[in-house]
Amino acid sequence: MLNTILARWRQGHRTVPFPKGEPVLPDRLRGLPVLDRTRCPDSCRACEEACPTDAITAGSQNLRMDLGKCLFCGSCVSVCPEGGVRFTQEYRLAVRGRQDLFLTGETLKLAEALDEKMRRLFGRSLKLRQVSAGGCNACEADVNVLNTVVFDLGRFGIQFVASPRHADGLLITGPVTENMRLALEKTYAAVPDPKIVIAVGACAISGGVFHGNPEVHDGAGSVVPVDLYIPGCPPHPITILDGLLRLVGRIEARDPAQSAPTTHGA
Repeated sequence: MLNTILARWRQGHRTVPFPKGEPVLPDRLRGLPVLDRTRCPDSCRACEEACPTDAITAGSQNLRMDLGKCLFCGSCVSVCPEGGVRFTQEYRLAVRGRQDLFLTGETLKLAEALDEKMRRLFGRSLKLRQVSAGGCNACEADVNVLNTVVFDLGRFGIQFVASPRHADGLLITGPVTENMRLALEKTYAAVPDPKIVIAVGACAISGGVFHGNPEVHDGAGSVVPVDLYIPGCPPHPITILDGLLRLVGRIEARDPAQSAPTTHGA
């Protein structure tokens, strides 16, 4: 018993303080892109041609990026010597509307909370059924890690459950393959109303690298209504956690250029 207590004392507190404090992120993290067409020659479309998912459109006046398609692979940066495209370490990426993922500068309309009625229902207790609809297991892994002691998702009252009948909503990863379409529809139908749907990762939002393939449905939105989009390939666990907390009103929407987020406590 004494050895157990001593070991626990040596380990210290392992849970990250987020959202009360800013997270410590790896230097290699690629977060919110910044686009600046003024740095590029008018005729240059190297970034558009290099993008494997056609996420970038290089017009004569501006650049536009679809974060729902972006793999955050950095190919656009590597072919842009003028710095017209660069990635920051801004991890706040979740939005409520698909159209909000179309980026033309360096600002993003971050996700707003559910309406008051839905916040009363889910703000302190949210049960989610995770559906891997043909994913590669990258997004699934970063969702799963939220249950570890480091992130401790349960301290916010958010938990994953085994049955959709016990859930308040779905968290979907993967491009929704044809083989998973019916399963997703049945799982959605089994969740009691009112319910929410969260799409995590480029595949679940747009189909990702599989976009346009006849064997996939280009994301969850083509099969079920989506309430929250969390882009990335895969998104960092903190990005996912930030999105979930914004949706239930535990973090207020604000400009990501500002410092630490406003919180309502854990």
